[in-house]
Amino acid sequence: MSKKHDAVFDDILGDFSTPGPAKGPETTRSGTRFLKRSTTIGDRLSGDLEEKTLRWVDPADCRMWVGHNRAYDLLTEDNCRDLIDGIRSQGRQEFAAIVRHVPGADGTTFEVICGARRHFAVSWLRANNYPQFKYLIDVRDLTDEEAFRLADIENRDREDISDYERAIDYAAAIEAYYGGKQKTMAARLEVSETWLSRYLVLARLPEEVVAAYRSIRDIKELHARHLKPLLADPDARARIVEAAETLAEVQRAYRTGDSAGKDGAQVITALRAAGQGPKPGKSEGQLYRRAAGESGLTIRRKGPNIQMEFREGMSEAALKIAFDQFVSAYLAAGRKLPTGKS
Repeated sequence: MSKKHDAVFDDILGDFSTPGPAKGPETTRSGTRFLKRSTTIGDRLSGDLEEKTLRWVDPADCRMWVGHNRAYDLLTEDNCRDLIDGIRSQGRQEFAAIVRHVPGADGTTFEVICGARRHFAVSWLRANNYPQFKYLIDVRDLTDEEAFRLADIENRDREDISDYERAIDYAAAIEAYYGGKQKTMAARLEVSETWLSRYLVLARLPEEVVAAYRSIRDIKELHARHLKPLLADPDARARIVEAAETLAEVQRAYRTGDSAGKDGAQVITALRAAGQGPKPGKSEGQLYRRAAGESGLTIRRKGPNIQMEFREGMSEAALKIAFDQFVSAYLAAGRKLPTGKS
């Protein structure tokens, strides 16, 4: 240990042994600063403290990772308004985005793993009279699989990322990182296989069905659950696809301002109705009567039963003749009347 360090430690130890004259304010402050530094060094050595080096950069020097789980082109001033206002009022971005140092062919230096909305918000502010704002980043060394899990953990419970965006991300990841094994992926994400399976089903919706929605943000995981059994039936699937194509035309008109469009709830209602097919109408039944102009006796089949209807007040004679006509037609069709006690 150097003489300088000996002197410093002797000074500290002296505070706990021989009483001396009162130290002045400057001496006290110097000792306090040293103790704080000593505590910090001790925390680092023990592993209780970890320091990160964050950077302020121009957002134009960052691009979205190709495996990012958010559709960046769906971000707008409106759906990022809360973040834009928050950064502006705070005077800076409070939480760093997580990036990797991967220079791109487009001249950018970093790719964004988590922080697409923050990137959009800072970029919007810089383009709208606030050029002083910069993008705060935390540069990490991550594999693609680690980057995927980190992004998933950050965004899993966020409501501003849609079910369909998450589903597409999972469908790509299961093949890219987990060899198509659902059980392995579920274990790595620490979710149930059933939960993961629902999102994988959502990702497999026919493209015609996806196009039937006004935005992919309107597509819910529950919608896929409703459609799954219907899409498994070839006839029902054909009806759903036909209805989806009609809805897609309505949504295209909406995007050009020529239609109000359909929201997610309206779309799934229409698709389910198409898949289930038309409901069977009430059978007109067979009418038997004594003479033209009379209401007569109406016979309807309802499963294994025969239902008879006639108006109240119909005369006994008219009812008997109508009923005899029915019995004759019934027997002529090769059917037999029940026998035994009623």
